[in-house]
Amino acid sequence: MSEKVNIAIIGLGFGAEFIPIYQRHPHASMHSICQRTESKLNQIGNAFGVEKRYTDYDDVLKDPEVDAVHINTPIPDHAPQSIKALKAGKHVACTVPMATTVAECQEIARLSRETGKKYMMMETVVYSREFLLVKELYQKGELGKIQFLQASHQQDMDGWPDYWPGLPPMHYATHCVGPCLALTDSLAEYVSCFGSGTIREELIPEYNSPFAVETTHIKFKDSDLCARVYRSLFDTARQYRESFDVYGTKKAYEWPLIEGEDPVIHTAKRPEPEIPERVKVPDYAHLLPEPIQMFTTKGVYDLDEQQHLSFTQGAGHGGSHPHLAHEFLMSLVEDRDPFPNAAQSANWTSVGILAHESALKGGETIRLPEF
Repeated sequence: MSEKVNIAIIGLGFGAEFIPIYQRHPHASMHSICQRTESKLNQIGNAFGVEKRYTDYDDVLKDPEVDAVHINTPIPDHAPQSIKALKAGKHVACTVPMATTVAECQEIARLSRETGKKYMMMETVVYSREFLLVKELYQKGELGKIQFLQASHQQDMDGWPDYWPGLPPMHYATHCVGPCLALTDSLAEYVSCFGSGTIREELIPEYNSPFAVETTHIKFKDSDLCARVYRSLFDTARQYRESFDVYGTKKAYEWPLIEGEDPVIHTAKRPEPEIPERVKVPDYAHLLPEPIQMFTTKGVYDLDEQQHLSFTQGAGHGGSHPHLAHEFLMSLVEDRDPFPNAAQSANWTSVGILAHESALKGGETIRLPEF
């Protein structure tokens, strides 16, 4: 592929956060934007100076100048739009989750493999500064042998529109599944999940899912490791939290309990009071091209009230946005798989889908298919 990739952004809520990143990236051309509501399309287009605009996704796919689409639409649209794009010969970056069924995950992985087009699920946590710190410690050998991982994603979704009310917790699990599997570049082999508690009666019929909390154990493939992840969306008192903890033979990393506090690193064999130590998480902007380094520490808008709720509530997604865009673009320029690629994205997403199925069956163990 040429040194400049023509990007079309689909969906301009959360998606607008990426427009200036692509505009400033040395290997990207912010080619076009797509939004069903024309007034919003023009508002965003005018604000960022994007001239080519579409209200119909099919028209984007017919445009021969578009090399890749970055999909930021509602969850039910992710798989159908990704499948359409791959069939149209476009590379795909898509916000999480990849799909809502295992069959859709399999189809996207198959199409990516057969067409040779790249697919990347844009999982924010595995490019957050916290994850990049733990990854650096692991690669330097400072954690020692990894013995166990756990992660959580707890969020109050009351008041969110459309498809959110009553959503099974594990159907949106990649923020906690991703870091557990990504650290050691592993895949999940099988899962077992238990549901706990009951959400309000009026929410249950939306998905026939009663659980307030779902807790999953993930067995890693070809490994002695397992991880525990848990999720809640409704009727569970908790500040927003996307966390992960990693326990090694030499050191362990634990996420803070309250947003804004520093994480803790535990070091083995020290005197007991000296084992834990609070640490500052550094920024990793130095890994990026200089023109987009600024976006690890701020959103694209000057006024906080204009930022998308997922950005402000998620503490800016750990500075991950420019890292995600950079990884996707470089995978195209260098003609290599992005991380996570289609098969990895399918595995991570299917963990949550099959975990909920396991919970409905009282914790039955369910194996993941090959992707």
